[in-house]
Amino acid sequence: MTASRTDTPEPTRLITSPQHAADLLHAGRLVAFGTETVYGLGADATNAQAVAGIYAAKGRPSFNPLICHFWSAETAFQHVQPNAVAEKLAAKFWPGPLTLVLPRRASSPVSQLAGAGLPTLAVRVPAHPVAQEMLRLAGVPIAAPSANRSGRISPTAAAHVLADLGGRVAAVLESGPCAVGLESTVVDLSGSTSMLLRPGGITREALEDAIGPLAFAAAGATPIAPGMLASHYAPSLPVRLNAAAPGPGEAYLAFGIVPPGVLSFQLSATQNLTEAAANLFGALHWLDAQGAARGLAAIAAAPIPLTGLGLAINDRLARAAAPRG
Repeated sequence: MTASRTDTPEPTRLITSPQHAADLLHAGRLVAFGTETVYGLGADATNAQAVAGIYAAKGRPSFNPLICHFWSAETAFQHVQPNAVAEKLAAKFWPGPLTLVLPRRASSPVSQLAGAGLPTLAVRVPAHPVAQEMLRLAGVPIAAPSANRSGRISPTAAAHVLADLGGRVAAVLESGPCAVGLESTVVDLSGSTSMLLRPGGITREALEDAIGPLAFAAAGATPIAPGMLASHYAPSLPVRLNAAAPGPGEAYLAFGIVPPGVLSFQLSATQNLTEAAANLFGALHWLDAQGAARGLAAIAAAPIPLTGLGLAINDRLARAAAPRG
């Protein structure tokens, strides 16, 4: 599988064919496309390295969960476990500007990076006809945050994307202006209470007319948002940071040099931060399981540069290493 490239040497292409966009996505490339809300920066959600390319292209400071886009509710629900409320909302508002957060199915091939290592996935079925056709032709979940550099204004036209991400992505699929121009509403249905995480294109009133009162996420403490808790993404084994080498009884999360004779997982032999980001959550899962099975006491993590995606990798490792509450 071809890795996503964020250092595209040729100019970003403006394309008009959903089939062309689908082909690029299958090749691991990044493609921006319009929805009824805003333009999204898409990657094959089952390709962890392509997903890591999204963070690199945006300069996104942390691994927030990405919304996975599908062309139908049926395909979305193949990756998450819907409840009666989810089915009711999907029937009423999909296709449309509504994102549902639900428990992910164990069988889903969506990369751990796309879901930020959480047991849930955020899923949506956009209403835009160009996006619908591209998603149908792609036949895989497409992870897509807004197609802009982190912290900048969300794009509602192809020209906005070209001005902000030109040279960082393979192509922009011309989809016309976005009809809603506001990000999707996000509702968390993964717990016992339906919770509004983000207001958006579907109003609170419309949602409550359909399913009754919604709870609201407390400021700074959204229950499924990644990176809000001091201890998060934590394996069962303790994590020791900035370890030049593992100590006795430790597994090693390597970045470049792998010491001989120890249980280790290589994030990137060439010290490529995009590759390391793509491998991070899978590496922690594997080292935790293998280390526990072998009676090891901890995971030692190699130093990661505090540049580019290294900031996000270090953020996640720091939370994994934080004292457990």
